[in-house]
Amino acid sequence: MTVAGMPTEALLIFLLIAVALLLFVSEVIPNDTTAIGIMVTLAALGPQIGFTPRDAISGFASSATITIVAMYMLSAGIQNTGIVQRLGIYLADFTRGSEARALVATVGTTGPIAGFVNNTPVVAVFIPMITDLAEQSDVSPSRLLLPLSYAAILGGTLTLIGTSTNILASDLARQLIPGRDGIGMFEFTPLGGIILVVGIAYLLTVGRRLTPARIPAGIDLVEEFDLENHLAQMQVRAASPLVGLTVDELDARLDGAVDVLQVRRGEEVYAAPDTDQRIAAEDVLIVNGHLRAINRIRSDHGLKHLVRETVTEETFDAVPTDNTLAKAVIPEHSAYVGETLAETRLESYHRTTVLAIRRGDQLLRSDLDAETLAAGDLLLIRLPPEAMAYHAESGDLIVADERAYDRLDEVDVADLAPLSSKTPLAVGIMCGVVGAAALDLLSIVIAALAGVFAMVVTGCLSPSDAYDAVSWNIIFLLAGVIPLGLAMETTGGAALIAEGLVATEAYLPLIAVMLLFVVLTGLLSNIITPVATTVLMIPVAVDAAGQMGADPFSFLLAVMFASATSFMTPVGYQTNLMVYGPGGYRFVDFLRVGGPLQLLLAVVTTVGIASIWGLV
Repeated sequence: MTVAGMPTEALLIFLLIAVALLLFVSEVIPNDTTAIGIMVTLAALGPQIGFTPRDAISGFASSATITIVAMYMLSAGIQNTGIVQRLGIYLADFTRGSEARALVATVGTTGPIAGFVNNTPVVAVFIPMITDLAEQSDVSPSRLLLPLSYAAILGGTLTLIGTSTNILASDLARQLIPGRDGIGMFEFTPLGGIILVVGIAYLLTVGRRLTPARIPAGIDLVEEFDLENHLAQMQVRAASPLVGLTVDELDARLDGAVDVLQVRRGEEVYAAPDTDQRIAAEDVLIVNGHLRAINRIRSDHGLKHLVRETVTEETFDAVPTDNTLAKAVIPEHSAYVGETLAETRLESYHRTTVLAIRRGDQLLRSDLDAETLAAGDLLLIRLPPEAMAYHAESGDLIVADERAYDRLDEVDVADLAPLSSKTPLAVGIMCGVVGAAALDLLSIVIAALAGVFAMVVTGCLSPSDAYDAVSWNIIFLLAGVIPLGLAMETTGGAALIAEGLVATEAYLPLIAVMLLFVVLTGLLSNIITPVATTVLMIPVAVDAAGQMGADPFSFLLAVMFASATSFMTPVGYQTNLMVYGPGGYRFVDFLRVGGPLQLLLAVVTTVGIASIWGLV
């Protein structure tokens, strides 16, 4: 049966894709939840589209999905060795005081590392180092953080395990191209190396000129989050009813109107709420809250507002308390995403007080407990060292300025970033995985699983750390979109789209048609996820190549490279989202810096594929 010349089953799939794309772009519900809905819908449509329930959940059994799970775990094993942290320390020591050296070292090391280790933890480790280097060098962190993310993305094009889209493309090549047993570990490395070099050259020249300094160099954190009117020094009068109360009792009396951050008594300073000191007359309280609430407690509780005594970052840093004022990013895989600040229990469980939230151009400074946290949110927090260590281990908060690098001249590097005793073993296992897959001794999925097994049984990686390392939202997204791509292929939907694109061959040479595929794929991957783009576009590219008499593998590579290089939006790739807040960027910054890079690499990719693999 057909509708307007289109098979009914293909029309149903196109409608499902349209709804899925709308949900992906709007993010009304999380993308992984959308993926679950896709699986349920495909199962419900089974009789109409020739799909079984097993087909609908086939994404969980895909070798690409299993390989990506294993690679997350292997990356965690390498991360636990301390090698990346140690490299960050050496870079900090080498580049301190020079923006040019810092930029060269950042992009020159991040790219190659990201070819073998998942780039998300690499960027997470480098964000504090880059932020602190910028402060030491009197350079805006905005000038360095965007190149950091872009270099990590570029590095993913070097090897098969560089990014999840490469692994997914390899699995699709095995399914869609007769005689193809996936893609070799280093089969596309020559072109990936060219893309990395061209991309780095752009970042060091044109990109450096285009990258804005959104956050002024050396700016005070209180000023950066515009908290001047939300922080105040209040002196306790002798007749105040607060005299004799503990900080906990004081907080209960204030009923959440304001938060007490410090109690100052002469030269002594006590961090709240940890202190057990009782409030005394003449104590000075450092409080955070809306100006109206501050004025209300002043009149209600016998306090004196010390208007001339301002509160700055120096107020917190210049006194010997355990607490530090810092910035932190909510990563995409954080357990706090989707929870209100009150539900996270950050203050009660982890002694982490949130003073403000920056979300894109929006700055939130009051009624924070009711705010639902989102990936990419930048928090101004106050926390002790043990809380900082907990967040570093859990990965649910990435503290963006640990200031550990200020101690380079005082502390031995081995103490500041110690290497695990299992480092040689973990590195050897990772090399074994890469070597076995590169030499075709084992398939990439079996080699990766064997590597995980070896790391766990040798103690390089605990089972709990292995499971915690996996970005399960990405895995569920994969599991949902893989059967959607299969449905588009089996119902003829991919062939219908390919026919429309093939029609351009009448007006364009074949290499221009490939360039068109690269550009369209790149644009789509910046709007929805690279994973979804890979699954939807590769069947179209392979079908189009078949209709034009072109090499399907070349067109598959074109889509793979284009999907893996998303520079134009903060949501196009998770590392872009990680630097969005700490760099103070605006959406337009990604277009201005990433747009020319995307177009440049589209041309390089097309010419490179035509030169190395040919078009026909």
